[in-house]
Amino acid sequence: MKFNFITLFPELIQGYFSGSILQKAIENGKLEIAFLNPRDFTTDRHNRVDLPQIGGGAGMVMMAEPLLDTITSLKSSHTIALSPAGKSFKQIDAIRLSKLENITLISGRYEGFDERVTESVDEVFSIGDYILTGGELPALILCDAIARNIDGVLGSVESLQGESFENYLLEAPSFAKPTDGVPSEYLNGNHARIEALKMEMSKRKTQLFRPDLYKKYKSVRINYNNRNKV
Repeated sequence: MKFNFITLFPELIQGYFSGSILQKAIENGKLEIAFLNPRDFTTDRHNRVDLPQIGGGAGMVMMAEPLLDTITSLKSSHTIALSPAGKSFKQIDAIRLSKLENITLISGRYEGFDERVTESVDEVFSIGDYILTGGELPALILCDAIARNIDGVLGSVESLQGESFENYLLEAPSFAKPTDGVPSEYLNGNHARIEALKMEMSKRKTQLFRPDLYKKYKSVRINYNNRNKV
């Protein structure tokens, strides 16, 4: 899969791909990374990409034309803008998007980008209800979350099994050696009993730390059971 980052500050993103799993994925041909700077698509001799807001207001806004020209230069790419106005990015989105071949992530700066850019992309995502100084971190987060679901990026397919947010549950607690304080069922070698315990602990962990997710889990289970009774 190819990821295109549209950003004024590619250096903020590039370093992340110089180590660990994603670097290996690039070396193995599973990932391709490209950077496009809207300044390279300006007609202004100063390569200006921002202007004051129409109607007044503090801060500058990224102009539509350079960004739209940058997007147009890419062929057959699924375009995603990062904005507080977007829908919350979820694991289900990461899995869905990992099936695509080409994704473009657009990072805003200043007071964001011209609304005409938002209206021209395929999807708009937010990573949470807070404000950052730019969209580079959210773009990188989406890339990482999507990339790890691509076949062959992680060392083992099993690494993707039983992860948090599947079926609205958090992943069961994990333990490293030594074994002091570890539930005894983890040590008895009975895989069926271990899996049953992990499921129970997963539910309890979700109920404690993410009651909002647990409520969704219970609702889905109730609806599923009711359908089976029909």
